[in-house]
Amino acid sequence: MSGEFEGESIVVTGAARGIGAALARSLLEQGASVALLDSLAPSLKETSSQLERAFGPERVSQHVVDVSDSAAVDAAIHDIDARGPITRLAHVAGVLQMGLVTELTDAQWLHAFNVNTTGVFNVTRAVARLMAERRHGAIVVVGSNAADTPRHAMGAYCASKAATHQLVRCLGLEMAEHNIRCNIVSPGSTDTDMQRGMWADDSGRDNVIRGSLEGWKLGIPLKRIAEPEDVSEAIRFLLSDRARHITMHDMRIDGGATLGIR
Repeated sequence: MSGEFEGESIVVTGAARGIGAALARSLLEQGASVALLDSLAPSLKETSSQLERAFGPERVSQHVVDVSDSAAVDAAIHDIDARGPITRLAHVAGVLQMGLVTELTDAQWLHAFNVNTTGVFNVTRAVARLMAERRHGAIVVVGSNAADTPRHAMGAYCASKAATHQLVRCLGLEMAEHNIRCNIVSPGSTDTDMQRGMWADDSGRDNVIRGSLEGWKLGIPLKRIAEPEDVSEAIRFLLSDRARHITMHDMRIDGGATLGIR
């Protein structure tokens, strides 16, 4: 599918590392110009510099943005769109918040929702408004298989992702008349900094694959943790015209860890 996104202007949030960085590279390989958004300035600069060297600075732009700040989001999206009309959006940005519900602080609860839910609202609203005027576009938001599956000590994360899933479905329903598709990709355990930060030692990977009866968590039937590229390929498909008749869909990429049950 060489050149699948030739001439397209695509926004990727959470682009500094992991899934977002892998997706940005993949889209650039397919001919797109990509705007990278992230709040992690040093990592974003490093990733952007690598991509600029590989694909040319004229096709890569970096924007240090906290997605929970609606004014900052609006300003960045306006700046990106002025350089070339935004045709696709991949919202990957998110945070992990651990903690028992009874022990979470107000600040921890709000932080999870500010980034994982309000951040999605801020970015998709800003982009969807522009796309609606042009009657063309595709939006993919990275959710989580935890949106539908209870996880021990992950109440804030699960709840914020569940709210996000429903937000995206509603947006997809509203945008359908404007020829704009909105879909969700729900990863399970993926080899990213966020995942590795949950591991106590070198046995973390094996423990995730095996599962935990004490933690009420199934293992992974395919016996592997996803690579960022596994998730980015699913996002790329849903962004593409190959998925032209798919909207409000939730594609789960978890190796069978939730048994396909919703």
